Amino acid sequence: MNAALKLIVVVQIGVLSGCAVGPTYHPPAGKALAQWSPALAGGETANSGSVAFWWKNFNDPELNSLIQRAVTSNLDLKIATARIREARAQYRVTAADLWPSVGTSASYERQLQSMNQPLFGSIPLPANVPFENNVYQAGFDASWEIDVFGGKRRATEAAKAQVAASVFGLRDTLITLLGEVARNYVEARGYQRQLTIAQENIRAQEDDLIITQDRFKHGLTSDLDAQQAATLLATTRAEVPTLENSLLASIHGLGVLLGQPPGALLEELSIVAPIPDAPPEVPIGLPSELLLRRPDVQQAERQLAAATAQIGVATADLYPKFSLTGAFGYESVSASDWFAGASKMWSLGPTVQWKIFEGGRIRANIKVQNARQEQALANYEKTMLTSFEDVENALVGYAKERVRRRSLEEAVKHSQESLRLANQLYANGLENFINVLDAERSLYQAQDQLVQSERDVILNVIKLYKALGGGWNLAPG
Repeated sequence: MNAALKLIVVVQIGVLSGCAVGPTYHPPAGKALAQWSPALAGGETANSGSVAFWWKNFNDPELNSLIQRAVTSNLDLKIATARIREARAQYRVTAADLWPSVGTSASYERQLQSMNQPLFGSIPLPANVPFENNVYQAGFDASWEIDVFGGKRRATEAAKAQVAASVFGLRDTLITLLGEVARNYVEARGYQRQLTIAQENIRAQEDDLIITQDRFKHGLTSDLDAQQAATLLATTRAEVPTLENSLLASIHGLGVLLGQPPGALLEELSIVAPIPDAPPEVPIGLPSELLLRRPDVQQAERQLAAATAQIGVATADLYPKFSLTGAFGYESVSASDWFAGASKMWSLGPTVQWKIFEGGRIRANIKVQNARQEQALANYEKTMLTSFEDVENALVGYAKERVRRRSLEEAVKHSQESLRLANQLYANGLENFINVLDAERSLYQAQDQLVQSERDVILNVIKLYKALGGGWNLAPG
């Protein structure tokens, strides 16, 4: 026993002072851009303080409420949260391999030994030898595979990295959720505004149709004017079902994002409200800050760490495995002296196992893990580049759409003036009715496009906030 204990102490010292096989992980150096694209829309700032709760910058209480409810009830978030619990439990499972395992057992059996077995069958025995008897056993057994070459430590390292990766996965899911809630909400408000404009134009075109029909009845104009007015009215009316379908789809999408049936928010969002206004400034921060805010980049980095540790796990199979096993208990053929001193038994000793020939399986597995590590590294670099691309595209989209919106505002203004002049000239008999219809059609198109542009400006702001990694702070750690 004393010799075995000394062996345990010696082995422990050797393990603690030894190094784990396989490569030691070092985070790759992220190559951040020197600056963002110079062709910006204006209003951007390097201050990134308001990115965390970016939706509040729109000053829309309904949007704030929807996001708050989505964070507490979205099913994708619940799935991601469960993945974290799974990863943490798996880490504890893996870490438990570093410790000895101790068990206890007790048994009773009735047995009959063969009279012709090699030991007893070859020698003469008295007639009263008990070949049939009871056997009572009880005791403890323990085993400990000593992690001399660090395979188990590498496995624990990989499991710990996977825990962090699952946490960042939850944050990435949250960012996507916030963006989707805001996008569906802004689209719904945009479709409501388009429907309002369509209805206003329909009423104006209905009045025109009545006027042209009345003028035709009194012989003041031909039936052509009435038919053209009816055509324009029918064309405008045809836009309404498409807009209503898109509006309902956005509201249905919001319901599902909130973990509710698709139609749960129909009554709540049936009240028409304006498209949220763009914030006066957009805090884009510095490119070097992006890699720290984007959880998908950090998740890819932790997956790379886990893949690197798995190389060490595979490499450890090249080396022998050292174990200490022991047992202590009582064994007897009679229950009356089961726990007597003479029934005591114990064993303790080291074990060495070494896989000498595996047909190349071990080295092939090392190559597998190396290839997976290369994939994880490439995925990390790709994710990092994609994060910069997302921000640059959102910045360009935001800038260009603001320019387009200003042009459409001018177009609406000129279209309104053109319609006023066309109506005045037509009333004085100086222009054909076709000019009035063209002016009405142009005004409706300009107004509709302006609403779409106002919506797209906000959608690009949302894309920008999402690309910047804003909102992950709401995720539980």
